[in-house]
Amino acid sequence: MIDRCHALPLARQAAELGISRGSLYYQPQAVSAADLALMRRMDELHLEFPFAGSRMLRDLLVAENFTVGRLHVSTLMKRMDIEALYRKPSTSKPAPGHQVYPYLLRKLPITRPNQVWAMDITYIPMARGFVYLAAVVDWFSRRVLAWRLSITLEAAFCIEAVEEAVARYGCPEILNTDQGSQFTSHDFTSVLLKNEIAISMDGKGAWRDNVFVERLWRSIKYEEVYLRAYDTVAEARASIGRYLTFYNGRRPHSSLDRRTPDQAYFNPLPQLAAA
Repeated sequence: MIDRCHALPLARQAAELGISRGSLYYQPQAVSAADLALMRRMDELHLEFPFAGSRMLRDLLVAENFTVGRLHVSTLMKRMDIEALYRKPSTSKPAPGHQVYPYLLRKLPITRPNQVWAMDITYIPMARGFVYLAAVVDWFSRRVLAWRLSITLEAAFCIEAVEEAVARYGCPEILNTDQGSQFTSHDFTSVLLKNEIAISMDGKGAWRDNVFVERLWRSIKYEEVYLRAYDTVAEARASIGRYLTFYNGRRPHSSLDRRTPDQAYFNPLPQLAAA
C-alpha cells in the first residue's frame, strides 16, 4: 500500500491509510538465541506444570539461573500461544466479532470413530526459531487424522488440516476446539458449517475439555521434539511426520486396551471412550 517512490511524502501516505508513520521504518528482528533457549525451557516447564502462570514460570526460571522478569515471561507466553491452565474469567480469547459456539460434549458418550474430532495448536521449538503445529485428532481412537506446521498463527494452516481430514476420512458429527481466534474465525467455521459439522468449543479455562489433544502434545514433545534440534522447517516436518506415523500405527495406548490408534480407528470396539 505504501509506495516509497511516489511523490506524496511517506508521512502523508501513512496518514491517509490511518497507520503509524513509525511502522513504515520497522524492520522485523529475529528472535535472539537467549530468548529461544528461554522459550524452549518455558515450553518444557509448561508441560510439567500446566497451571503455572507468568509469575510462577518466572520464579522457576530464576531458580534455574535464568535472568528474566515477569513481563518478559508474559510476552514470550503470548508469542508461544501458551497460558496457565486453570479456571479464570477469560482465556483463549476469540477476535472481536467472532462467534463463540457452545460446548457440546458434556456427558456425551463417545463410542465410535468420526463421532467427535478435536483440534488444537502447539508451539514447536527448533535449533533456531520455532513453528506451530496444528493437529486434527479423532477423540474415540486418539488417531491423528491430519496435521500442519506453520511459522505463523494464522487460521489458514488449521483450515488446510481440517480440509485434508474431511477429504480423507469423511465428516465427523462434531469438531471440538478451544476459543482461539484461529478457530472462531469466519474462514475456519465456514468450512465446518459447509460440511454440516457441529461446532463445539471448550468452556473458558476448561482445559480438560480438550485433554486428549493435550496428551498428544506431551507425547510428541517428550518422545520426538525435545530429542531433536530441527535446523529447518522441512526437517521438522519430515521428522514429526515420521513420529506421527509411528504414533498412529505402532505406539500402543493403555487407554485403548494396548491397541494402537490405527487399530482403534479402523477396528473399533464398542464403548471404548467417553467424554
